Amino acid sequence: MEFTNRAGIAVVTAMIEAVCSNRDYLSRIDALVGDGDHGINMSKGFSMAGEELGKLDADMSEGLLTISKVLVSKIGGSMGPLYGSFFRGMAVASKDESVINTTVMLNMLQKAYGRIAMLTSAQVGDKTLIDVLNPAVKAYEEAAAEGGNMEVCLSHMLDAAKRGLESTKEMAAKVGRGSRLGERAIGHQDAGATSCYIILEALAEASIRLVKAD
Repeated sequence: MEFTNRAGIAVVTAMIEAVCSNRDYLSRIDALVGDGDHGINMSKGFSMAGEELGKLDADMSEGLLTISKVLVSKIGGSMGPLYGSFFRGMAVASKDESVINTTVMLNMLQKAYGRIAMLTSAQVGDKTLIDVLNPAVKAYEEAAAEGGNMEVCLSHMLDAAKRGLESTKEMAAKVGRGSRLGERAIGHQDAGATSCYIILEALAEASIRLVKAD
């Protein structure tokens, strides 16, 4: 199961649309433990990236790099650099690949996670996007090691990401703005973990549509 890098621009578009359509949802979640602007900032950055891509004839890797550049330069805060690094990692891992297969997708996820890990001290259990991303990448790795095709690996990844997101509801916030609330953040899922899940969900669903259409 695979799709071309050129066709993969549909995956980029799906991630942009997913973030923008969840603007209010993300801000509502963020308002419970943070400043309430996560959805606004994310939607702004992804919308601007979409506008940039509208001017280009880009493949998936170029689209991912465009998102990275816009997020780093335009939305700032902590999420700009973190997600900027995430998308740059995916772009770097795929830029020389004409076809995106199970192994290339694994490399993209690993590189994305590795770049984020270099920027944050957050660990699993700290109520951040790491609680979604770490188990998601591990699940994909395990499914790939067992010989799963891309659809199987992405499905396992998404299941693990969902469990990771749900787990943040029972955590005290230890990193970021939410850490000001500490134990009072228990009962609310993390906004960054939520946006991470939304991005991974769009990535998985759009990629699966492409491999099934091939």
